[in-house]
Amino acid sequence: MRLFSNVVSARFASAGALLLTGVIVLAGCATPEFQDAPATVDAPVDRDYLVGPGDTVNVIVWGNPELSMSVPVRPDGKLTTPLVEDLPASDRTPTDLARAIENELGTYIRDPVVTVVVTGFVGPFEQQIRVIGQAAEPQALQYREHMTVMDVMIQVGGLTEFAAGNRATLVRTVDGEKEQYRVRLDDLVNGGDISANVEMLPGDVLIIPESFF
Repeated sequence: MRLFSNVVSARFASAGALLLTGVIVLAGCATPEFQDAPATVDAPVDRDYLVGPGDTVNVIVWGNPELSMSVPVRPDGKLTTPLVEDLPASDRTPTDLARAIENELGTYIRDPVVTVVVTGFVGPFEQQIRVIGQAAEPQALQYREHMTVMDVMIQVGGLTEFAAGNRATLVRTVDGEKEQYRVRLDDLVNGGDISANVEMLPGDVLIIPESFF
C-alpha cells in the first residue's frame, strides 16, 4: 500500500512538473500586446517611383541607337552605359536619371535627348515591404500604390500551417520612430474577415511568428 502511495505521489509530482514546464513555455512564447494596425493611413506617400539597386532600366538616346541599351542598376546603386560610367542611379526618379545621363553625354555629343524607362522593378530598400517568418514565401516586395496586407499575403502565398497569424506584428516607422501594431492575418486569410485588412506603407515589415501549440 505504501509502495502504491509512493507511485501515485511520484506520478502527481511528475504531472505537476510537466504542467509547470508548460506554463513556463507558454509564458516564454507570449508576445507583447500591441494595438491593431490602423485600417487606413493618413501619412502622405511619395508616388514618384525611385530607381533602386537591381532595377533594369532602358536608356534611350534619341538619334543615337548605338548609345541606347537596357542596363541593370548595380548593387552599389550605379549604372554604366556607353560613354557614361559609374553614374549614381539609385534614389532618383527615371526623369532625374535621364537628365543626369544627358549631362554626362553632353561632353561627347551635342544636345542629347534621353528617356529612361524602368522595365524591371525592385526599388530602393526603404520603399520595399518585407515579410518574414511563417509566410509561404517570405520575401521583400516593391510597394505599390494603395497596397494592403491582403495584397501582400497574396504575393507571399499566404500563411504556413505553423503560422500564428493573429499574433503577426507590423513594424512601421512613424515620425522617425519604430511603431509596432498587431495584424489579424489568420482572421483575414483563413476566416475571410475583411475588417482585418489594413493599408501598407513603404518600409513596413510584417513579422509572422510560429505557433508552438
